Amino acid sequence: MPKEDLPLPHQIEAIIFASEEAVTLQTIRQVTGRDLDSGELHEIVEKLNAEYEETGRSFRIHRIAEGYRFLSCPEFADLLKKLLAPKIRRRLSRSVLEVLSVVAYNQPVTRGEIQQIRGVSPEYALEKLLNRGFIEVCGRADSPGKPLQYSTTKDFLDLFHLTSLKDLPKLREIKEIMQEQEDKPATSSQDTGPQLLF
Repeated sequence: MPKEDLPLPHQIEAIIFASEEAVTLQTIRQVTGRDLDSGELHEIVEKLNAEYEETGRSFRIHRIAEGYRFLSCPEFADLLKKLLAPKIRRRLSRSVLEVLSVVAYNQPVTRGEIQQIRGVSPEYALEKLLNRGFIEVCGRADSPGKPLQYSTTKDFLDLFHLTSLKDLPKLREIKEIMQEQEDKPATSSQDTGPQLLF
């Protein structure tokens, strides 16, 4: 069947399903050849989600990182953390996650400022994060030597399923979560996925 004969909602569904990252409106326009506006796309996504809900599907389409992506429903989080934990551990070590957290909550931030906060050199972690595309150089600080400043990217938002930096948990909330984890009995040592630690 020619692409033109396929229902547009099905085309959009297939594009989002096949992508490994959030799909933007611009990408959907390019692939489908349709001049959609954001309102029309949102309406189609809402109808698709209504169908998923009616049929009891375990996923929905969510708007994150300025695009759309399939995500599982919250009630499956514990189950899927067990599946994804090994992959995420290979992706980012604890030390790299800590540097990523410092960048996320203090951006724009310099290498020296990161080292001052963590107490150790962030060289290795910064290189890893730059290579993975989770952070980027965003300018130079107005201080002696004009050191490079770092900030997070859209890939960072995508990794943590955030729509924008405004959705980052407050530091107070993170400290409360960490305190709760410390107070719990150590029933399992399994890492359950990426956590923003600071």
